[in-house]
Amino acid sequence: MRAHERDEEHRSATPLELFFDLCFVVAVAQAAANLHHELSEGHVGEAVGSYLMLFFAIWWAWMNFTWFASAYDTDDDVYRITTLVQISGALILAAGVPRAFVENDFSVITYGYVVMRLAAVTQWIRAAVGDPGHRAADLRYGIGVSLVQAGWLLRLLLPDDWRTPSFVLLVVADLLVPVVAERPGMTPWHPRHIVERYGLFTLIVLGEVVLATSIAVQTGVDAGDTGLWHLAAAGALIVYALWWLYFDREIRVSPRLSRGLTWGYGHYLVFAGIAAVGAGLEVAVDHRRHIGHVTGTVVGYAVAVPVAVYLLTVWVLHIWGQQRASVVVAFPVTAALVLLAPLTPGSVYLVAASLLALVVVTVLVRQREIRAAS
Repeated sequence: MRAHERDEEHRSATPLELFFDLCFVVAVAQAAANLHHELSEGHVGEAVGSYLMLFFAIWWAWMNFTWFASAYDTDDDVYRITTLVQISGALILAAGVPRAFVENDFSVITYGYVVMRLAAVTQWIRAAVGDPGHRAADLRYGIGVSLVQAGWLLRLLLPDDWRTPSFVLLVVADLLVPVVAERPGMTPWHPRHIVERYGLFTLIVLGEVVLATSIAVQTGVDAGDTGLWHLAAAGALIVYALWWLYFDREIRVSPRLSRGLTWGYGHYLVFAGIAAVGAGLEVAVDHRRHIGHVTGTVVGYAVAVPVAVYLLTVWVLHIWGQQRASVVVAFPVTAALVLLAPLTPGSVYLVAASLLALVVVTVLVRQREIRAAS
């Protein structure tokens, strides 16, 4: 297994990576669907906690594969088979999502997660054998991931009162593995390839939101509620704006370890926020059809909170220190307005209008820069 060059030209996503993403979005869809159902039933606290924990398992396994593949994707038979095992782990995880939400049973999810991560260990061992220049980092990855997976399995034996503290501890341990492993010399991940991979997964999660929302609206319209078309239009506008704001400018990730990890880790909130927006829009449809068990204010926050989290995260990762002051200020101001929207009637429409206004600001600033440059 030979490493890619960090400055390799024409480095782009492979069909296997795209297949990996599409299979992983099954788990994302399961998490978002169960978040929607639990929110509609009024189980807000339990739903949000379970969703954040589940999404960490999905995102972390996806992220580790993505950064490994950026450095070591040899696309040989062994690599393909090992990747398919990781995909199988994601499907096992997705199968356990309903049980985790309804019964608070994380055993199936843990087994799927461990399958994904132990398959990754075999990849790191192969890399250590085939790439002497980065052997220390590769071995640290293999050892670190193995130890943390043992911890996840042992967690299943703990009493219920220890489940949440142990989860937090193991999340910290998982997050520290790349920090420790990359210290002896960073693995040769490709900055432009990483940006492309994250952008593609952002698109896929946005697509899942469009699908889930359109199915919810279709179900309502089939039941005779034609007024849902207005809500569908607002939901579509929200999704379009989220796409626009993420891809408004060329995205770059610093090759420095600290900044690269901050950028990569921060996307947990980007991906989780997008998927949660879809769940919130479905809750809004349920409320419109009078089949939900939550107030209009809760419905508003089910959409507004993930939108605000998304805006603030994109602001930190892509906007702060990189764009003009007017855009830098506009993002947090819009996030604040979005969080105030649920306190008024028609909150989903106000969220859509706020996002539209932010898009207009970014467009006007960019056009001004183009005219100044010419």
